[in-house]
Parts: sequence; structure tokens; C-alpha cells
Amino acid sequence: MINIKTFKELLDVVNNSDKKIYEIAQEIEAKQLEIPVQEVREKVLSNLIAMKEAIKKGLNSNDLSFSKMCGNDCEKLINRYKSKNTVFSETFKNILKYSFATVEENARMGKIVACPTAGSCGIVPSTLISYSETLHSTKDEEINALLTAGTIGKLVANKMALAGAVMGCQGECGVAAAMAAGAIVELSRGSSDEVIDAAALALKNTMGLVCDPVGGLVEVPCVKRNAFLAMHATVASELALSGIKSVIPLDEIIDATKQVGQLMSVSLKESSEAGLATTKTGLSISEKLK
Repeated sequence: MINIKTFKELLDVVNNSDKKIYEIAQEIEAKQLEIPVQEVREKVLSNLIAMKEAIKKGLNSNDLSFSKMCGNDCEKLINRYKSKNTVFSETFKNILKYSFATVEENARMGKIVACPTAGSCGIVPSTLISYSETLHSTKDEEINALLTAGTIGKLVANKMALAGAVMGCQGECGVAAAMAAGAIVELSRGSSDEVIDAAALALKNTMGLVCDPVGGLVEVPCVKRNAFLAMHATVASELALSGIKSVIPLDEIIDATKQVGQLMSVSLKESSEAGLATTKTGLSISEKLK
């Protein structure tokens, strides 16, 4: 069991053992680290607490980043939801606020959890915590969801790099969306098959997403992209929980995503040599930053 490398292998173990994904994950982690399962859960809880602290700090700050390109958009959302009507539910409002809060905290050089990367750090926390608040999830249920998300990220990483410089943003925000979608399904008490389908639906619909940061900074378009991909994860989870399956299995989607990343020009992989980074405005910003 400790050598699980693919999602097919994971589901085989889950189905043969009648255990949930998070249970398998914590047992493997405990064996690898040679510590009790409870200690694994305490480590996960520490990450969960750090996520909540990043959100709290981000919600209460409007300080701009060093580049001045971001830092006060979360405050704008907060003010909108205080004064204007919106069709969004409290859950969706919080997802947007929490994603901005976290990524803006990252841009200020604050403490965040790279989940799976710093550039995608707002996606899993914003969705997991927003859904947890709505569903009145327990601390243990939150830990279970984060373990589930981590398992998705870990298995994807067995096949491809989780770095914009190697795979484009599909390897960062795309994978984070897959992790978040799986976490939402776990919090919603969906099945293990639904967890994997949610991750599959999220990842395959971000395929080809490039990494083109303006000025080489994890700010534009990264901050807003986190909010978009957090909402993307909610769609994937809703589809999976409705019984809608991904026609292409997740393991094959990862292979296809890796192929796309390899075919992608290096100019679209965090080098700031194409895309938004080389628009007239992007180049002007870069020059000013120098």
C-alpha cells in the first residue's frame, strides 16, 4: 500500500479495504515518517491553522505589495458585499474573499501554505474553509479534507512537476483546483470515486493554462487567477457530486497535461517572455519595476 503511485491503484486499495482516501493517506504518511497516525493529523492541522491565519491577516490588511500591483482587492470585495446586493451565496462570497486574502498575503511576503505552490496558495484554503464554515464541518472533517487534497497533489506530482516554470500554470493553479475540488467532495461526504472525478474534471479543464507573470512577480495575473480557479473547483465538485463522471480517467488526464506542458513554449512557462507579460502595459510595468 505504501507504494501507491496512481489514482487507479489508490481506488483499488480504497475499494478493497473499505476505507476513505484520507485514511489510506494518513496510514501511508505515518509509515513513511515512522510516526503515529495521530501525529500525522496534528501536522495537517498545523497547516490548516496556518491557512486560516493567512486568511485572517489578509482580510484585515489593505497594504500593497512592493510592486504596488496588488494588495487591496480583497478590501474591495469586502466593501462590495457590505453595501451592494449580489446573487452569490455567503459561501461563494467567502471563497472569493478568502482566495484574495491569501494570495495578497503571499504577495506581501506573509506566511502562507504552498498548496501545492505559493502561486496557487489561495485555491485550496479558500474553498476548503468556506465550505467547512457553510457545512459546519468539524476539525476532524477539515483535516480529512486537507489530507484528501494533499493526496491528489502528491499523486499528480508522481507524474509531473508542480511548477509553472516546467508545466505552466496548469501545473500550479490547475493542480490546486483539482486538489480543492476533491477536498470539497470529501467535506460534502461524497464517495472516493466522486473525489477523483472532481479532481479529474477540474484538472482537464485547466489544461494549457500558461504562466505569464508580469514583471516576473507572482501577482499579475496570479492573484485574480486564484479566485477564478477556486470557483472552477466548485463547479467540478458539483458535477462530480451529481454523478457526472470524467470520460477520461485522471491518470490519463495527468499524462495529457504533462504532454501539453512539454509542448508548451518556454516563453509561456514563468519566463515572462510572452503572454500578458509582454503586452504593452505589461512591458511598461516591468520597466518601471526595474
